[in-house]
Amino acid sequence: MKRIKFYLLIILAKFLSFIIKMHGKTSGTSFIGLITLKIEPDFLKEVSKYMKKCITITGTNGKTTTSGILSHILKTTKHSVIHNSKGANMLTGIANTFALGISPLKRYEYAVLESDEAYLSKLYDNIKSDYLVVTNLFRDQLDRYGELSTTAKKIQNAIDKNRDLRLILNADDPLVVNFRALDDKESIYFGFNKIEYDNKNIESKAPMETINCPWCGATLKYETRFYAQQGHYYCACGYKRPKCKYSADVVIHDDYSVISMNYNNQNYTFRIPLVGLYNAYNALAAIAVSFELGVTDIQKALETYKSVFGRSEIKEINGRKAIIQLIKNPTGASEVLKTIDKNSDILIIINDNYADGRDVSWLWDTDFEILKDSSKMIITSGTRAYDMAVRLKYAGIDNVKVIQNIDEAVKFVSKKDANNSNITILPTYTALLHLNEKGE
Repeated sequence: MKRIKFYLLIILAKFLSFIIKMHGKTSGTSFIGLITLKIEPDFLKEVSKYMKKCITITGTNGKTTTSGILSHILKTTKHSVIHNSKGANMLTGIANTFALGISPLKRYEYAVLESDEAYLSKLYDNIKSDYLVVTNLFRDQLDRYGELSTTAKKIQNAIDKNRDLRLILNADDPLVVNFRALDDKESIYFGFNKIEYDNKNIESKAPMETINCPWCGATLKYETRFYAQQGHYYCACGYKRPKCKYSADVVIHDDYSVISMNYNNQNYTFRIPLVGLYNAYNALAAIAVSFELGVTDIQKALETYKSVFGRSEIKEINGRKAIIQLIKNPTGASEVLKTIDKNSDILIIINDNYADGRDVSWLWDTDFEILKDSSKMIITSGTRAYDMAVRLKYAGIDNVKVIQNIDEAVKFVSKKDANNSNITILPTYTALLHLNEKGE
């Protein structure tokens, strides 16, 4: 691509964004990127010149939070970073980030890019990455991804396109550990030795996944199991959890976690202001990357990190505190449900648009029985509001109200109670986008 055309595209992108905002509208997270790639399909190949190192993050759950924590660490420690912070992780969303974020006169030290698993291969056709973090692999959007073996194959195909890539892998997930870099380059592993819960009520009670050994096909056995297929596993054929370069213990409290680790004969203790074991894994992944980059003075960054865009995100709606947590698959949703305040007003918004996954059968594999002790009426909304209401009925929950229109549901739940209790909103992805665009 000619340099002048590239500069003109950046100017056009910023101009379009300005015009859209002048009319009181939002361009969303991908529209500018869509236009940019329509005009110049090779746009992303040019942006590599504007970053010194690129870290990509993929996996079923935790991409947005892991990349958000890592980006915050690097920025707090005075590094220049470009990051698709809104979670738009397909090519158009990543192009959107660069088109609006880069300047022809500036080079970033790091690009931190989360990528949809199915689009990682296409991303690597355009951008060379130095590191790839894989958080986990769970069943998610079967109509888009298929079974876990299909998702794993897509990620491995992407890895095979990038000869210099270093893999940073979750050692506690037996499916993730099976990824291999080209030339058998040694992978970097992170994982937990020991997990404790300050409050036993938030300990995982979700059904454990039965996982077959990637080498021989036998059912994996576990010395200890944390949740889903995560834990310390082994097989008679020799397949087992690898030794971690970044190994830690964690204590999970109701609204924060404490991660302790020893690295290079030095002890570190990090307080993470995020709920749940799943977020402790996200934080440990970000810590591992930071240390790998030589950035170790990170306590301040971890303590000041604030969740964004539906990942334990806190907003104020009609004077009331609302906690927004994305749900999109059985394992992730079940873990989120364990952390919510059952005395809050709960709104569950289920859409079945393409980005959500058309197949909503995952609702039946999610442990909504956790909500049986909720003290208030639960509101369901979105295109599949009635499906959600039926699922709650079968979970033994009768105090349910259906309001399909999302704006009306948010208005109802935020005004229905005068006692100023908190609101919990559990949306799927496009419902989350809707909430964000409305500025709720």
